[in-house]
Amino acid sequence: MTTSALRRPVRIGNASGFYGDRIAAFREMVDGGPIDVITGDYLAELTMLILWKAKKKDSAAGYARTFLTQVRHVLTDCVDRGIKIVVNAGGLNPAGLAAEVRKVAADLGVDVAVAHVEGDDILPRLGELQADGHEFRHLDKGTTLAEAAVDPVSANAYLGGWGIAAALGKGADIVICPRVTDASLVVGAGAWWHGWQRDDFDALAGAVLAGHIIECGPQATGGNYSQIREVTDRRYPGFPIAEIEHDGSFVITKHPGTGGLVSVGTVTAQTLYEIDHPQYLNPDVVSHFDTAELVQETESRVRVCNVKGSPPPTKLKVAMNYVGGFRNTMTLVLTGLDIEEKAAWAVDELFDILGGRDAFDTADVQLLRYDTPDPATAAQSTAHLRVTVKDRDRTKVDRAFSGAVMELALGGYAGFHTTTPPSAATEFGVYWPALLDSSKVEHIVAHHDGTFEVIAATAGVDNPRTTDGHVAAGARTTESDEEPTTPRPLGHVAAARSGDKGGKANVGVWTDTDDRWDWLRSHLTVGKFADLVPEAAGLEIRRYELPNLKALNFVVDGFLGDGVASSTRPDAQAKGLGEYLRARHLPIPDRLATD
Repeated sequence: MTTSALRRPVRIGNASGFYGDRIAAFREMVDGGPIDVITGDYLAELTMLILWKAKKKDSAAGYARTFLTQVRHVLTDCVDRGIKIVVNAGGLNPAGLAAEVRKVAADLGVDVAVAHVEGDDILPRLGELQADGHEFRHLDKGTTLAEAAVDPVSANAYLGGWGIAAALGKGADIVICPRVTDASLVVGAGAWWHGWQRDDFDALAGAVLAGHIIECGPQATGGNYSQIREVTDRRYPGFPIAEIEHDGSFVITKHPGTGGLVSVGTVTAQTLYEIDHPQYLNPDVVSHFDTAELVQETESRVRVCNVKGSPPPTKLKVAMNYVGGFRNTMTLVLTGLDIEEKAAWAVDELFDILGGRDAFDTADVQLLRYDTPDPATAAQSTAHLRVTVKDRDRTKVDRAFSGAVMELALGGYAGFHTTTPPSAATEFGVYWPALLDSSKVEHIVAHHDGTFEVIAATAGVDNPRTTDGHVAAGARTTESDEEPTTPRPLGHVAAARSGDKGGKANVGVWTDTDDRWDWLRSHLTVGKFADLVPEAAGLEIRRYELPNLKALNFVVDGFLGDGVASSTRPDAQAKGLGEYLRARHLPIPDRLATD
């Protein structure tokens, strides 16, 4: 990296964490203070399926329509102030969205240069690629796509940031992206601003972490933060800003006067969110999250530095979705005494009417206990019996199913009622993650001047992670096991954040002092985690240590089945799993507790 003409840090703000996020966030980002680039993340694994359904109805659709509303609100000011916009709202139709943005600009009388990125969509080439020997093995199950005998409706390779950098470098004001990685929005903007080269791996790694931290918007500024008492300003949090320096170091902050909190804790939480391995793979670099050092500079400013990077993998992740069939869920309410007996009767009676569980591809029954002895209120006397059926034949799980549930109303257990009227079946998708050689994906930039540019992949390595990193248990460094302890919630000494990665769930757990960290890494083993989260029984659990963050990361394979769209868990994205873990009691040394 040359240092002869270093630029000031680039201020990159995020104004969208998902498709449907706060519409006003773009306006607030522009009005709140100086900013160089606004990014927006709209694409989750489930979103690609939603966009496919929209495009199936209208071939001109397939992108995040809310972005058009947002850009209309801010386009004039962004052009006047030289603020660039980089978003992945293009989804399955980035060219279509770019054209619509130009129409908005024309309506507003604004001269704006709009570029877009494409090449991620490999669906039309799946047959050809498989014939050439690319098996698209499921990353978790090992099954090939051919063995599964399914037909994906979407198949998108995760692209890196160099196409974005090229578009900005040629003068684009707005860059519309399809399925780039979430962090690539920031990587591309940072590489353009600072003139990074392909082998500036430490700088790129810092940008990946910065992008990962701000990608989910206010989750980095106090949203979804387990340490609720630290968030004293409970107005809607300001969306995050990353001030990225030439070496990849950065500060996470937010505009003055906005709600929420930016602390080492909130930044740690988002660092751990939805990751698997501490060495985080991206198309342009492997970012070693466990090397990051976090320091609270001042109020609402956390500096992150010393993030190390190494060459990227030779393969890109591919996210595919296929239609798994149809599903329907009905929830029966059980009240008062004999909850388990009432539930068993209801299940037997229902499936007798329906012809047995084997009549469906899948039948899932969950008894959710909310009832308490001698309930003080009616609500405290209830439990829910959640019944989900799935089948490729819609008629089996449509009103035939929900109507059968209602047949129990007068002929089943006492107090029968349901949480909803009879419901109709809905189509569900199944997520299929796989890998593909980066050389087989043509990353293309459609520049604002009508020219096209092919972006070469960075030369990668076959084994991009330098260590397995999986540590079942840390060395026991606490004092004698005979020290006084009291059963307490884990959350009294540790924070957590959880989420989904396809069919996996991840739970990041961290603490704030060296003594608590010694205890946490010694005692919260894979075995202890399984004891505290019995729903994970029989599933593979991997545990990683991130000592610089005083953090552990647990990854539970298969916890969410085949991903959000098909999961039958009430919490299909494992958002509450970390809070559940914090609520579990275990013997905690009295010296570590503050209660």
